[in-house]
Formats: sequence, C-alpha cells, structure tokens
Amino acid sequence: MRHRSEALDLVIAGAGPVGLAAAIRGSLRGLSAVVLERRSKPLDKACGEGVMPAGVAALEAMGVRLRPDECRRFVGIRYVEGKLVAEGRFPDGAGLGIRRLVLAERLLERARELGVVVRSSCPAEGWEEDRTGVWVHTPDGPLRGRYLVAADGLHSRIRRLAHLDAPRRLRSSPRYGVRRHFSTSPWSEFVEVHLADRMEAYVTPVAADVVGIALLFSPESARAGQPHASGSRTAERPGQGTRFEALLERFPALQDKLRDAEPLDAPRGAGPLRQPVRRRFAGRVALVGDAAGYLDALSGQGLELGFAAAAALIEVLKSGAPLSHYEQAYRRLSRRYYLGTELLLQLTRHRPLRRGSLRLLRATPALFDRLLGALATPDERLLA
Repeated sequence: MRHRSEALDLVIAGAGPVGLAAAIRGSLRGLSAVVLERRSKPLDKACGEGVMPAGVAALEAMGVRLRPDECRRFVGIRYVEGKLVAEGRFPDGAGLGIRRLVLAERLLERARELGVVVRSSCPAEGWEEDRTGVWVHTPDGPLRGRYLVAADGLHSRIRRLAHLDAPRRLRSSPRYGVRRHFSTSPWSEFVEVHLADRMEAYVTPVAADVVGIALLFSPESARAGQPHASGSRTAERPGQGTRFEALLERFPALQDKLRDAEPLDAPRGAGPLRQPVRRRFAGRVALVGDAAGYLDALSGQGLELGFAAAAALIEVLKSGAPLSHYEQAYRRLSRRYYLGTELLLQLTRHRPLRRGSLRLLRATPALFDRLLGALATPDERLLA
C-alpha cells in the first residue's frame, strides 16, 4: 500500500540554481513542482560566480530580482599571461558577478513567491516508475509526480542510479577547481583570466568590495594532489592536498594584487570536473545542470547552459513531447559550450599556441568581441 500523495507534474531533486530555475520555469508554464534538497539549508559551492549575458537574460525572464549592492556588472573577459593581455567585450549586454549563496537565495525567493514548495533535509532516496509517472521515495514518505528531474550536481546520485554515466576516457589528467573570496575593491570591469601552463585563475567581481578567485588545475600541473577545501568532494586521497596559497603562487601578478586583501572564507573545492554522460534522460527521469554532464569550468558557461536547458526541458514537458526531444534540445544548446571549452582546454596545454592566440586577440579586439558573442546560447527563444 502506498501513502496517499498529491500528484505533481515535477519532483525536482536539488535546490541549487538550476533545480530552482526548473521549478520557476515550470510554475510560470503552469506545471506544479516540489523541490527536494538533501541539505538543511542552501550551502555554498565552488563556483566561478560569473553569469554570462544570456544567463542574466534568463534570470530577468524568470522574474528573479537582484539588488545592485549584491552583484557586480562585468563587460567582458580579459586574458592575462605575464605582460601579454587581451580583452574582449560582450557585444550584447553585460554579465553579472554574484556570490553563489546570494544567487541561490534570490532564486529560492522567486520560487516560493510562485508557490513552489522546497523541502529541506529531504533527499530523493529512490524512485519507481510506471506508465504514467514516478513514485519518489523521501524520508517524509513517497511523492507522486509525472517526472523526476535530477538537479543534484556534479556527482549526481540519480544519474548514477539511472545508469546514465558514460565511461571515462583518460585523455588527460582530471581537473579540479577551488575558490575563495577576498575583501578588496574590484580593479577591473572585466572577468580576468590569468593563465599559466595547465592552470588558470579566474577573478570575478561579485560586489563593490569583494572579488572571487577561482583556480582551475590538474594535480600534476599543481605538482601535488587536490586542494583541501571545506565541504569539498575533490580529495581522492585525503591529506594529499595542495594549499590555495601554493596554487596562487603560480600567478605572481595576481598574488601582488591580493597582498593586502583579507580572505573572507576558507577555500572550497570541486571536481573532478569532467563528468561524461550517455544521455540526459532515462524513462521518466531527466537530468539538468551539472548532473546533465560537464566538461570544464574554463568557459564560464555553466549557469547559462543550465538555465537554458531547464527552460528547454519545461517546454518539452509542457508540450507533452517525449524526453528524447529534450535530449535533442540539450545537444543543440550545449554544442558551442563543448566545442569552445575543448578548444580552450587545448590552448591551456600548449604554451606557444596559447600565446599566439592571445597575441592575435590583442591585435584584433573586434574578433575577440565576435568570439564572445558566438559563445552565447544559440537559441535565444528558450530564454524568453
């Protein structure tokens, strides 16, 4: 015998930005949803915290309200390697730097405003499917929904249980990320990307007096293991960590800028970043956000792609089309992300090619602007 449970359109596992975006989009399209979150409250996550222009448009379309004092506008991307600097501006709109916790809180406010129920300390423990829906098992009892949406992150448990993980190909060493905030006035209206061999440091202005520093690296490039990081899932061998400060030493110009800045929190890590998947659905289960697969944080498009994919999924479910249509939409939306990110990864591994590319972009800033525009989400209709 099953407990009686009100039928829902969507049971969403994960109250991160993309899970909440799926709930908001669903509510705006007349679909009922409950969001299950295994944690007691929204927790921080290692994230570059830059929202590209298409992602900003998606937040506006969802009715998410951000106060000017809790975010920081940036106009483009600046690459820095030693004295070699190239910068490009977004041709349409600007991006926003915003702390992950603030973004999650504003999305949560909007979801609740629309009547979405978010259950904390209530993980999706498993599910059973039948012809018309799913029973999702939770500590509070089973929930009935037409679909289960997995937005449970980079190391998605639901993705694993649904057998949607793809075999890992050892093309290169795994990559990790670690982020920390510093109290200092942003010195640039750009997101800065400082480059070293097989390592990058992202500087994102997230408030009038705060910058976030995100370091991306492989263990071999850092000459050590993964970073110690509060709340991290990066460490494969606990105790074999690399200190944030040691990684930062690879970027002396950036280290000088932060010399008098006060750290605001402990380093927080994530990885391995590459998470291949076979496809984005199985039966009545659909994957969104990092759970839908991930290559690398290098292009800064994670939130943008996640928001667009959530919108695409909701349109498919609203139309009554099969989930294979969502897979097609996801592949179209993510094509430029995967191609562009793979190209950037190749550049990080080959110094002569990387420096040659930077010289070209420095000499032709209009080309850089066009390239940034080309990285925008390809189907803008999904953001409306």
